[in-house]
Amino acid sequence: MAMTYVEALETVIPMVEGEVAEKLVALKEQMAKRHTSSKPTKTQLENEKVKEAILSILLQAEEGMTCGEIVKALEGEYTSQKISALLRQLVTAEKVVKTTEKKVSRFELA
Repeated sequence: MAMTYVEALETVIPMVEGEVAEKLVALKEQMAKRHTSSKPTKTQLENEKVKEAILSILLQAEEGMTCGEIVKALEGEYTSQKISALLRQLVTAEKVVKTTEKKVSRFELA
């Protein structure tokens, strides 16, 4: 796992003294504050609604569905690229399971 800027600063600060240490502490606090105060963007909020629609479609499905089938079920409102990206996020969040057979990926609820 990659080291964050805050972790790097925590490692370096004990090694320096004086004004440099003060500047690094201020920088660390600024980095930590920036990271915790982020709100979801408008697009992220919209994507959450689309993910809920995907989950409801998969809930109604009797078997796993392909990305193309999900796009059709959403009445072509979204591109297959967008649905594919959101499905990857759902797989990472362990809400959806992906199975691949003969180069065809199917998705179903976890």
